[in-house]
Amino acid sequence: MRYKSISKELFVNNRKNLLKTLKPNSVVVVNANDIMPTNSDGTMRFKQNSDLFYFTGVDQEETILVLCPDFPDKRYREILFLRETSELISIWEGHKLTKEEARNLTGIETILWTSEFPKWFNTIMLMGDTEHVYLNTNDHYRAETVVETREARFIKWCQDKFPLHKYERLAPIMHQLRSVKSAEEINLLQEACDITEKAFRRVLGFVKPGVMEYEIEAEYAHEFLRLGSRGFAYTPIIASGANACVLHYIENDQQCMDGDLLLLDVGAEYANYNADLTRTIPVSGKFTKRQRDVYNAVLRIKKAATKMLKPGELYYEYHKEVQKITESELIGLKLFDKKDVKNQPKDKPLFSKYFMHGTGHQLGLDVHDVGSMYHKMKAGQVWTVEPGIYIREERIGIRIENNVLIQRSGVKDLMKNIPEEADEIEDLMNA
Repeated sequence: MRYKSISKELFVNNRKNLLKTLKPNSVVVVNANDIMPTNSDGTMRFKQNSDLFYFTGVDQEETILVLCPDFPDKRYREILFLRETSELISIWEGHKLTKEEARNLTGIETILWTSEFPKWFNTIMLMGDTEHVYLNTNDHYRAETVVETREARFIKWCQDKFPLHKYERLAPIMHQLRSVKSAEEINLLQEACDITEKAFRRVLGFVKPGVMEYEIEAEYAHEFLRLGSRGFAYTPIIASGANACVLHYIENDQQCMDGDLLLLDVGAEYANYNADLTRTIPVSGKFTKRQRDVYNAVLRIKKAATKMLKPGELYYEYHKEVQKITESELIGLKLFDKKDVKNQPKDKPLFSKYFMHGTGHQLGLDVHDVGSMYHKMKAGQVWTVEPGIYIREERIGIRIENNVLIQRSGVKDLMKNIPEEADEIEDLMNA
């Protein structure tokens, strides 16, 4: 395991919080993700179902969690089903969790092999007075699930075998629970941010005219892996010159040229928790006057937006205020004037040419973490703050992004130690 052991109390408390929300005589089932195939006999790297990890800390395929808090026999109110290992599996794939290791990791006493699941689930459904069945789905509002998941296959199987039970959606509950982070989760997110900081500082000393975008990506990867991360939290954006104006540019295959800006949207993953950092730096080590003016405008927007975050704030109202601040800064940059704003079409404001994305999103076990954008913000949530200005005709694309924890009073910037002032960035690049 690359990361330090996580206290099982985190997962025990997460399960306890879930149980408080369930209807009487309920059962909850959460499945691990599949190992996704590529071609021939190839597979992608395994990525655990975030909800299963949230409840167990188990990072292994073919795992199933079953919770049935009202089951008559207390031993079977929490059951974790694990893939049974063998000498052959051990030789080809390496170590798999033993039952004792799983108990120590999760705090769940009853550990059974996955092959036993059908028998035990049948018992729970038919002999335990079970009435409500909570099943899990990916209900993120931006998700487009084309490939059928293990959870989706289980839903079909379960509803076909037990058609008269009452089925409930687990996802809305997960959105509420996972949205507010515990102290230990904040520590894991902070670790991801700290690793990201060290890698960014390494890159500041590496970038110069002539380097390739993918070479910079390699510098990040080296530092992430060296520091205990499993790598990138998401596909990195290493965008120089005009590429910085492409919001989701991921080719990372161009040469960085003297005089260009370089937008770096790169974060580390640590223990399945994610950082999400964006900085924009001058390839040559020094901003031009125009680049600095645009950069400082974005930085002012970011600082103002950060101060606005607080419990009770509604995201879309907050975003509108950020858009107004951005509009003012764009006027200051002489991209349009107040007269233009007065005469602009209501359905196509002028700022949208230069700032066309959201100001932020929730962050946690998923980079775009679960939780409704229409609900009021709460203390304990972690949000990104990421305004940008993109002037395609000038080859200038600038975004600055930090991750902040909303507190009862003010916010805690988890990336406060990562350089963001133009002078500091230049000094570090030229040290």
